[in-house]
Amino acid sequence: MSDENGIASAEALPDGDALTEEAATADAPVSIDGENPLVADVSGTDPDDDPDADEADAGEENHQRADDDSLRRYEVVINGLDDIANGQFYERFNGLSVLKAEDDDPANLAQINRRMQLDSDLIDRILRAKGYYNAFIRRAVLPPEQGGKDKLRVTFTVRPGAQYTLSHISLPGLSHASAKVPELGTVFSVKVGDPIDADAIKAGQGQLSTALKENGYPFSRVDEPEVTIDHDTQKGDLEMVVRAGGYRLFGGIELEGEVENIFTPRHLMRIARFDTGDVYQASDVEDLRQAIVATGLVSSVSVETKDAGDGTHANLLVSAAAAPMRTIAGEIGYGSGEGYRIEGSWQHRNFFPPEGAITVQGLIGTREQAAGVAFRRNNFRKRDIILTTSVSFRNRDYDAYRARTIGFSAAVERQSNLIYQKKWSWSVGTELLGSRERNFYGDIDRSNRNYLIGALPMSILYDASDDLLDPTHGFRLGARISPEVSWQKGTFTYVRSQIDGSVYVPMSEKIVIASRARAGSIIGGIDSDRIAPSRRFYAGGGASVRGYGYQAIGPRDPYNDPVGGKSLMEFSLEARIRMGVFGVVPFIDAGNISTGFLPKFSEVRYGAGIGMRYYSPFGPIRIDVGTPLNRQKGDSRIAVYVSLGQSF
Repeated sequence: MSDENGIASAEALPDGDALTEEAATADAPVSIDGENPLVADVSGTDPDDDPDADEADAGEENHQRADDDSLRRYEVVINGLDDIANGQFYERFNGLSVLKAEDDDPANLAQINRRMQLDSDLIDRILRAKGYYNAFIRRAVLPPEQGGKDKLRVTFTVRPGAQYTLSHISLPGLSHASAKVPELGTVFSVKVGDPIDADAIKAGQGQLSTALKENGYPFSRVDEPEVTIDHDTQKGDLEMVVRAGGYRLFGGIELEGEVENIFTPRHLMRIARFDTGDVYQASDVEDLRQAIVATGLVSSVSVETKDAGDGTHANLLVSAAAAPMRTIAGEIGYGSGEGYRIEGSWQHRNFFPPEGAITVQGLIGTREQAAGVAFRRNNFRKRDIILTTSVSFRNRDYDAYRARTIGFSAAVERQSNLIYQKKWSWSVGTELLGSRERNFYGDIDRSNRNYLIGALPMSILYDASDDLLDPTHGFRLGARISPEVSWQKGTFTYVRSQIDGSVYVPMSEKIVIASRARAGSIIGGIDSDRIAPSRRFYAGGGASVRGYGYQAIGPRDPYNDPVGGKSLMEFSLEARIRMGVFGVVPFIDAGNISTGFLPKFSEVRYGAGIGMRYYSPFGPIRIDVGTPLNRQKGDSRIAVYVSLGQSF
């Protein structure tokens, strides 16, 4: 209640969601939360259910008879707030208004009057939250406008009055923390002379709370703000108690429950972006939690901060529920020139703890069969670094060549995943291949040759797109290089290199223009027919130039089969038009293969067509149908491709 000087006391709301003022009139609390910033207390009897509700307040101007029980539709009009009300004001009013909530149904005058009273209080509380404590609100029900809709006009004419400002700000307890971390003293952005704005004060409270936890105070708490209003001076005093707690450094990591069978504290410290002795930061704790989720080994995880008891450190207690460790996966695809492909795999994601996965893979296809075993260690010695090794056998019988290959590979890489899409990815590895391959070699008719190939493949990718599977804006730029040595009736060396780029431009919410370019070259003083057919460049197919069969573009042998080459050039342009869960994609592609180390642009092949997309929860499923625009002899007029994900 007001004292003799017109001063009213204020106290923090329950749950700490906003500012509240207890003035001479009994005002409903003003509350702010994350989803519905102002929550009005409109509990009590529903006006529509109360037969004794007042039909009109004294002094109100009603152009309807008080005893008129006819049901009428209405519209709500607010006047007088154009200079101070913004989108946030109307969003809050529309979201909480009783009149707005019921305006789809006709109502009688008594119901409208009761709703007007509640909405008048709501407008007053919204204004108070912005520092307008002396608002005058006049309510009226007016007849419909001539020539307009047949709706009553429920009007509020508002004079907001002066906006109160802060004359004093007190943050007891902050000096204790700012003595250790001086920048904390400048975090709270609200200043003396600013309007008494509940949103700004709550934002400042959140900023201060975050800053404390980001600067070594894990157990800090910022109490709810309290404002004391002086109506005579139209000013207010703000007090917000800061309980900093002790200053702490990161200590160790402790495990509890099932997580002890999945990780070790040492491995989690390897994942963490902090070391023991670093200043405590709450964002580092959340980052660790997300990194544990990204391993795929847990279905839920909790990371709690606990005092180490030495007055210096804070330990992290990690508990988690284990996720299923074994996965069976499969994929079916089809492409002209490739035929059908059915791939399957069995994986145990923690066969060699921690994060040591074993995957057994198999492929059965019209033109290709394969089997292999792969080992993958995530977060190998360092966060985001992956160690992979694999042994595989592959049999391929394409028009371009036949090859039976046994291979071993190992690599260290940094790659993106669906949870963490990284800007930079890279890979450095080694390959050792033994292969028996059949092809047309120069002037020699088709024959088999045996190859032993060693390679050091390296790649780098910069990804500025917004999604791994279905990008809608941004770009990607990558490069690959692989120095190789080959043994086949002598030893020779060469370097395979390739550059890829793609760009995604949103034209509207439903249309994305996507384009890509690729260039490749095998550098070395050898003819292309000395290089193993499986190591040459090829073009054509669903991931290359659509409209042509798999590997069908480029030089051909006397049997009209492709032989590949030493250089590659490709280009694609498509419009991705989305309609709900379906999409249509018209496209045009171009590409060429040359036996020289630079592609010949005069021999470019073009393909065009249209695709369909189904946007499933696990990524787009695509069906593309294309036709070659400048066919070579033997090319089909139509080519069809089915796979998961966008073409690029």
